Order: sequence, then structure tokens, then C-alpha cells
Amino acid sequence: MKELKSDEHFQLIEEMIDNIEKVVIGKRETIKLTIMALLAGGHVLLEDIPGVGKTMLVRAIAKSVGAEFKRIQFTPDLLPSDVTGLSIYNQKESQFEFRPGPLMGNIVLADEINRTSPKTQSALLEGMAEGRITVDGETRNLPDPFFVLATQNPIEYEGTYTLPEAQLDRFLMKLSIGYPSPEDELEILSRMIGKEPVNEIEAVMTINQLRELIQHVETIYVSESIKRYIVSIVTATRNHPLIRLGISPRGTLGILKAAQACALLEQRDFIVPDDVKKIAPYVMGHRMVLSPEATYSQTRAEDITREIIEKINIPVISKEFVK
Repeated sequence: MKELKSDEHFQLIEEMIDNIEKVVIGKRETIKLTIMALLAGGHVLLEDIPGVGKTMLVRAIAKSVGAEFKRIQFTPDLLPSDVTGLSIYNQKESQFEFRPGPLMGNIVLADEINRTSPKTQSALLEGMAEGRITVDGETRNLPDPFFVLATQNPIEYEGTYTLPEAQLDRFLMKLSIGYPSPEDELEILSRMIGKEPVNEIEAVMTINQLRELIQHVETIYVSESIKRYIVSIVTATRNHPLIRLGISPRGTLGILKAAQACALLEQRDFIVPDDVKKIAPYVMGHRMVLSPEATYSQTRAEDITREIIEKINIPVISKEFVK
């Protein structure tokens, strides 16, 4: 496989963003953040009301990279084997054969993940954390790359199973799309009449090129100053009076990986403090458990994160950042 040059990396990413924006209109920043999570090797929890384009976003990503797309509609009666697959006895061959479930795809939409039981949620989250699943005692690797975008509705909680903190920690970012502006909604009406735009977009890169982009993110340079800056932010969450449970080491590593992907999207091969400041609220917010005082005063985790970032001294940019 021919190795891509840096300018080709940037061009592919821009083409991917533009391609997805043909379908998810007016949400370029959310698209970029989702791509950052994909390139960082992480997963996304998308919490939003129905009908704002969550499914359209993940389908457009899959089509843009020529990846195998799978969808799991989570319901209370869904079993772990409905997600991972199961072994069925083949009478003709006189042996068991594995029938893969929808988790065996490159891009997986886990729709309304909080509507299924914790046992079924765990089957998905095991694959997210380890890149493999165990069925009937046999371990099977998931496709490479493997990206999960899970959705949940923040309005309806009746009959749902809230994801515990340990499982929320498996998601690199928690995002929201939100309502479109009036101008964007008019554009949506114009584009959607009589057709399904997501069926008309074509791949702008191959799955091998996506794999190479993910590998390239790992080479983005991280200076010692940036590492200390990230650790300072994380440590502050563990000592904050309104936070009962601060960021775990997995979250620290998540900030670093997301910042590397952010730097790549900004066409740099090194991280600067602004990369960390930009992605930190999306990586940290869902990982923190707030104190009863914070919950009572309706203080959001994202607000506390931004407050912490503002108080931490920003490293002075020097030659150290660019290696």
C-alpha cells in the first residue's frame, strides 16, 4: 500500500468532512469532533433528541470511507447474542458454525443504547474496550478499524437503563447535534424533497486509507509541556469540591489521543494547548461524577471543565512543541 504524504492526509480529511456535510447540514463542528474520535481510535456517545440527524451522521461517515455499516436497534428484550452473534449447529457439517452479529462491522450504530439491559450493554462495551468479543468461550477479533456511535435520548427515561460510570468511560467523547438554524433547516427541506441524500454520496477514501490515517494520528508529536498540561487538568478534577469522582487515567489518555486527532485536522503534526482546550470538555464531561451540591445547583460537568481549564496555566509555545 502506498504511503500517503501529510498534505494528502489533510486533503482526504477535508473531503470527508465536506462529503458528510452534504447530508448533515450546518453541523460542521460536530462532524469534525466525530471524525476526531474515529481517527483517535475511540467511540462516541451521541445524546440528543430524536430526529436531528444522528443516524444520518454515522451512515454518512460509513459511506464516505467505504466501510461496512451495521445498525443495532437496542430494545429491552435484546440479548447479548443478538449483538455479538452466536454459534449454530450445522447438521450437514456435523459441527457448530459462528453466525456473526451486527457488532462485526467497521462502523456500528448502537441506537438508543440505554433502552436495553445492562447485560446486553456489556456485550457491546466489551468489544469497544478490547476490540474483540468472546462467544461460547472462543475469542474473535472485531474488524479493523472498528468505530461505535451510540445514541441515547436525554428526554425519555421511562423504561431505560442508565449507563454506569464505568461504561461511560469507554466512550472517548460525548457529543450533541442540536437543532439546526432556520437557514440550515430551509436547506434541509430543499435537499430532502423526493430523495435520500445519504444514498447519493460516494466514498472519498478507502478503508485502507482510513486505517493509515488512524495510524498517522499516533505519530503526532506530544511535547512534555503538553503532557504536564493535560495531567494538571485531570488532577484538578480529582481535587475539585463539586466533583465526587474525577477523571481516570483512561480519560487522561483519551484527552491525549483526541488532541492528536485535533492537531491532524488542523493540519499540524504536533499538539498545541488550544487542541487540548478544544476537545477536553467533550472527553471529560461524561467521565466525572458530580457532588450532590453540584447536582442540586444544576451545575453541568462541561461548565466545571471549562472553569478548570481557564484556571490552569497554559504552557508557553516554544520550539519544544514542534519537536
